[in-house]
Amino acid sequence: MEKYINHPKCIAVGECGLDYYRLPEDSYEKEENIKKQKEVFISQVEFAKKVKKPLIVHIREASNDSRQILIDYNAKEVGGVLHCYNASEHLLPLSEHNFYFGIGGVVTFKNAKKLTEVLPKIPKDKIILETDGPYLTPHPFRGKRNEPMYTIHIAKKISELLNFSVNDIEDITTNNATTLFKQFSNII
Repeated sequence: MEKYINHPKCIAVGECGLDYYRLPEDSYEKEENIKKQKEVFISQVEFAKKVKKPLIVHIREASNDSRQILIDYNAKEVGGVLHCYNASEHLLPLSEHNFYFGIGGVVTFKNAKKLTEVLPKIPKDKIILETDGPYLTPHPFRGKRNEPMYTIHIAKKISELLNFSVNDIEDITTNNATTLFKQFSNII
């Protein structure tokens, strides 16, 4: 990774993190898998701090452990994005640790009740728009390949939920992304 991390277009470390969604059934294998994931994630946090680049953090069914690692290993030194934020309120305190919440197409889904309820609790200066391309395409294009041009639909939904104009959401989220990545990059 060190070969690529210093390229001027490389502005973050990731996607990295913890994913407990498909763990082995056997309890010993499950615990070993979790242990290994934690070890790797901790090394990724340490690497990001070493190279002074923010993290793009994947969290699936692992909110407690993820939050604990990010706090215990002082990831706030570099901060980052909680990619495809999973609506866990347990992660909200990470906003105070230089972490932003990546909101993607899921917010436009009819079954995104939890995310739509938690979204107003996220500090506005910590929301970033995401595509998660090629997946999680926002409504009305769900089922098609996701593209950056669809983020307007995410911005529209967020503007409805937060009672802001679409232009305000675009400005806020663009400023947030620029703020996070500019401190670590010379290309923005």
